[in-house]
Amino acid sequence: MDAVLILLAATAAALAAGWARERRLRRDDAGRKGREIVEQRSRREAELKEQSQRTAALFDRMVEGLIVVDAGGRIRLANRSAEVLFGFAGDAAGKTILEATRRHEIAAVVSRLDRELEVLGYELRIDSMDAPRFLQVNALALRDTAGASDGAILVFHDLTRLRQLEGVRQEFVANVSHELRTPLSLIKSATETLLDGAKDDAAALARFLQIIDKHANRLALLIDDLLLLSTLDSGGLRLNRQPLQFRSTVQDAIDDLQARALARDVALENLVPGSFVVLADNDRMRQVVSNLVDNAIKYGRPGGRTSVSGRHLDDGRMEITVADDGPGIPRDSQERIFERFYRVDKARSREQGGTGLGLAIVKHVIQAHGGEVRIESEPGVGSKFIVTLPGVPTP
Repeated sequence: MDAVLILLAATAAALAAGWARERRLRRDDAGRKGREIVEQRSRREAELKEQSQRTAALFDRMVEGLIVVDAGGRIRLANRSAEVLFGFAGDAAGKTILEATRRHEIAAVVSRLDRELEVLGYELRIDSMDAPRFLQVNALALRDTAGASDGAILVFHDLTRLRQLEGVRQEFVANVSHELRTPLSLIKSATETLLDGAKDDAAALARFLQIIDKHANRLALLIDDLLLLSTLDSGGLRLNRQPLQFRSTVQDAIDDLQARALARDVALENLVPGSFVVLADNDRMRQVVSNLVDNAIKYGRPGGRTSVSGRHLDDGRMEITVADDGPGIPRDSQERIFERFYRVDKARSREQGGTGLGLAIVKHVIQAHGGEVRIESEPGVGSKFIVTLPGVPTP
């Protein structure tokens, strides 16, 4: 009997130990699984956070503005470009689209998405103190699995530069048309007069032929200037850069314009030192000097003085100055003086002739040489056109 009891006790002890061990193993297993779940959750949260940061960084690198709103019309996400476009004050998250952008038109686009799946190509003009801005808005409605509204994505393309270029193109076409129409009209009128019988009068014949020749040359000059600007714009201008004794280049330009200067009693002075050397294309630099001196003769003071000088700058660059003592150029016109066909005094410009492209050509030729050109002018004092070129490299 004692043996049986001892056996039963041993068996019970063994069962208890086994049960305890199984509980411990289960507990250890549950603990391990719990830790694995926690670790997996932590990894997932870290991955989601990293993915969110990558997505936000990607959105912030977008040129287009991006805004994501929830079903209530409040902003979930706005990238940096959108903040710049609309001048968000701080974090826009949680604000309504109207509060953030202050544009009823954009809020109206979001409202349309309740009825439409997408809104494409909506254009918006924003007036500001400096200049108007133009935006194109593309919006897409978000839907959940049940088809209910889950917000929207709005993408904003800034069309301002495109619209500015379109305006420049339209103005350019209008100016070219005007510049072509004037000499063509005069040539046509002279031709019709000759055909109507004026050709039989020797004096009238000579006079009208001179008109035709003058304005045909004007047309040819305009076309040449337009072709040159087209070449400069495309980067196709080939420069034959050589060390130039610049005083000689300036003197050639002055000699060509001497008759025009005498007609207005303008004294031309070449003050460039004989030792002044620039690395440039001689023909193009002569064209630059001719355009600047011709401009000074036409718009300077009758009986005045125009000079061309040159000097070395401390940083090794070369500076060339064409100065006159004329009436000067108003400050509000100085920023636009190098634009194509821009004229400070349109009536006087028509009277003086020219294509209206001379200063634009100067700017592009100098830039092709790696230099720059600027103007310094005070009304009643005169004007200085200052060209800066890279220095001649030392051997």
